[in-house]
Amino acid sequence: MTNYSVTHLGRDLASSLVVFLVALPLCLGIALASQAPGLDAQFNVPLVAGVVAGVVGGIVVGAISGSHTSVSGPAAGLTAVVAMQIATLGSYQVFLAAVVLGGLLQIGLGMLRAGFISAFFPTSVIKGLLAAIGVILILKQIPHLLGRDSDPQGDMSFSQPDQQNTFTELFAVVSDILQGQLVVGAAIIGVVSLLFLFLTDRVGFFKRMPVIAPVAVVVFGALVKRVFDGMDPGMRIYTEHLVNVPVTESLGQVSSFFTTPDWSRLFSTELLIAAVTVAVVASLETLLNLEAVDKVDPKQRKSPANRELFAQGCGNVASGMLGGLPVTSVIIRSSVNVSSGAATKVSAISHGVLLAGFVLFAPNLLNSIPLSCLAAILLHTGFKLANPNLFRSMWREGWNQFLPFVVTVVAIVLTDLLIGIVIGLVFAIGFILRSNVRRPLHLVREKHVSGEVLRIELANQVSFLNRGALLRALEAVPRGSRVLLDARSTDYIDSDVLDLVADFHRETAPARGISVSRIGFKDRYVGGDVIDFVDFSTRELQENMLPEHVLQVLKDGNERFRTGHGLTRNYARAVHETADGQFPLACVVSCIDSRNPTEIIFDVGLGDVFTVRIAGNVVKEKVMASIEYACAVAGAKLVVVLGHTRCGAVTAAVKLAEDHADPAEATGCEHLGAIVEELQKSIEPARELQRARDMIRRTSWAREPDEFEEQEDFPDLVARANVDRMIEVLLSQSRTVARLVEERSIAVVGGMYDVRTGRVQFFQEGQDAAERASRDKETVEEA
Repeated sequence: MTNYSVTHLGRDLASSLVVFLVALPLCLGIALASQAPGLDAQFNVPLVAGVVAGVVGGIVVGAISGSHTSVSGPAAGLTAVVAMQIATLGSYQVFLAAVVLGGLLQIGLGMLRAGFISAFFPTSVIKGLLAAIGVILILKQIPHLLGRDSDPQGDMSFSQPDQQNTFTELFAVVSDILQGQLVVGAAIIGVVSLLFLFLTDRVGFFKRMPVIAPVAVVVFGALVKRVFDGMDPGMRIYTEHLVNVPVTESLGQVSSFFTTPDWSRLFSTELLIAAVTVAVVASLETLLNLEAVDKVDPKQRKSPANRELFAQGCGNVASGMLGGLPVTSVIIRSSVNVSSGAATKVSAISHGVLLAGFVLFAPNLLNSIPLSCLAAILLHTGFKLANPNLFRSMWREGWNQFLPFVVTVVAIVLTDLLIGIVIGLVFAIGFILRSNVRRPLHLVREKHVSGEVLRIELANQVSFLNRGALLRALEAVPRGSRVLLDARSTDYIDSDVLDLVADFHRETAPARGISVSRIGFKDRYVGGDVIDFVDFSTRELQENMLPEHVLQVLKDGNERFRTGHGLTRNYARAVHETADGQFPLACVVSCIDSRNPTEIIFDVGLGDVFTVRIAGNVVKEKVMASIEYACAVAGAKLVVVLGHTRCGAVTAAVKLAEDHADPAEATGCEHLGAIVEELQKSIEPARELQRARDMIRRTSWAREPDEFEEQEDFPDLVARANVDRMIEVLLSQSRTVARLVEERSIAVVGGMYDVRTGRVQFFQEGQDAAERASRDKETVEEA
């Protein structure tokens, strides 16, 4: 999807109307909250400066930005910075010059591709930002919802200019209610509006209404306000509880809305510091908000950070030249934009056009809108951002995610956006460093066919703080052993750590007879990757292995496969080393089914096993020839006849037997009959096995069913009976294999691979099929 789309024009325009209605009081409130204490009124922030910034943020930034859903404008998080810098510079006009210079710096940052910084923001902090904004909206809008408008809508900081804070403001609301001083008309509009917004989210009838819920709320508020004006004075809603847009008598007075920068102190240190401060703070807030907005975007689109910095820089240059406040990407307006269904950037641009148009041509209409209905829209957005499901999901992710998340939420709520974000970032980084210091590496003992290898897995970031832990781990490596340093998951390794690895490899390890291998080290890291241990079968290994050892190798490999802990292998080296010969440990007769690739499910190396694949793992003359060659000539020590659950060949054979159908006629495969006939010979033994198990299960003292017995259906029983029968056929018809078994040079075992769990269950270890059948029969007779 592009940033512009005619297909979504209706949704985008509807969303822009909602964002405009919410942005207007916020723009005015942020301007009011940015007043610098102690300055004369003529040097302070004009109320209309917030509107100018909102228009520029919508039109200029919206047009250049690459984000589909982000909305820019004056930010509540910058109010403290603006007030402080105005107080330092002594004049709003001089501050405007700093805004322009800050914008130029942002343009430079965008061109230098400084947006990469956003990739380093921890997810826990980003989600904490979203949740914190939601909590702040809920806490801050409750007073406005109930008609208490002593503070501007844009004041989002915990500590307020009137010496109150978020919580004392809530206590004041409760006090107003108890003392009967509630603004009843505004409260009724606010509560009814909020109730309607929640109903449109949850109740089918309201969901199907052909209206835009936030717009309907604003229209409702304006109409009911007019009704209340004609009623008892106690129900009236006065000016302080309405939107308050500056009104001009004529278009000629529009020029009074704009303030020009004062360039008289262009090269002063204070001005340059202010410009850098605006650029850095606005960029940081933009990048954080951009990441947060992308998180709530239903389509999960990724906004280009470098382009956003460039766009914000252009916006700040324009806003500063026109007398507006600094602009950033704003999470509140962006969240409202997303929740209203915006699909492209048309919504952000249109909201800027609406701001300019209504303020210029219909200010009186805007001034009839109660703040309580706008508070309902923001409060509803807050509930969406601070959804309990977000807190539950972060809790499930563990303490390393949950604690930074909670700290970020609490810090932002109890301070302001910027201070809270800094606290959250510091805590998250500290938590990451603490985790790395406590567990900078992970030790894994891998059992290769050639013996044990100690794998030391390095952390994602290996700093000088981790040097001591790695040194202790290397010193603890026993003499004569093999160690593998694994940096595949590592993004950064400090030079001190690299020197330690190089010294250990060159000096300490040879002196102690330790073989050192490396993987994941790039060329600039101590010579790149080297694997010194053997991770595939060799002649020496094959000759020294017994059948029971090979079986254990396969069991261990299957367990690693099931648990996702495969061995570290150098396949490139194995290709080279096995080019002149192979020394297989086992021969596996498996089905052609694509879900049971032998080398993978047993986690073996290149050339470690011979695999004979045939539909239904049927042992016929040519298959026997392959087995005989594998054992008598190539030296394999173990034969595994491997069936599997949900086998298509076995299922087809059972179905054809039930239908008394000819395989060639039923399937069109003229040579399939030879395999089907062999598989059908195992149907009756499978029925006997089923009857035996049914009888055993009816006895209260019988053994517990194994995993396959609990899950298998009849074709699975046939597949298992077929494995028993194929072993009988192999031992009775291949004198070569029978002789090797008699000499104990090899062993023949059966196995069933469960395609649902990945587990291989081995059976008949050292027994033939007849012994096992006899044992089951005796068990039945006892029952």
